[in-house]
Amino acid sequence: MKFSARNQLKGTIKAIHMGAINSEVVIEVGNGVEIVSIITNSSVETLELEVGKQAYAVIKASNVMVAVD
Repeated sequence: MKFSARNQLKGTIKAIHMGAINSEVVIEVGNGVEIVSIITNSSVETLELEVGKQAYAVIKASNVMVAVD
């Protein structure tokens, strides 16, 4: 599996909240660090996503903001 996106975070699916059309998928990528994605229910089924299964959060963005206190 190869992607042009540089930000690929491997983790474990912690929760899947199914809606009428879309699902919220929570992936824990580190100790207490979570990435949340909204994808179609069809994608959840096609990818055979389940809680406890490993998955990648692939982030492709044109901008990344940096902030400090």
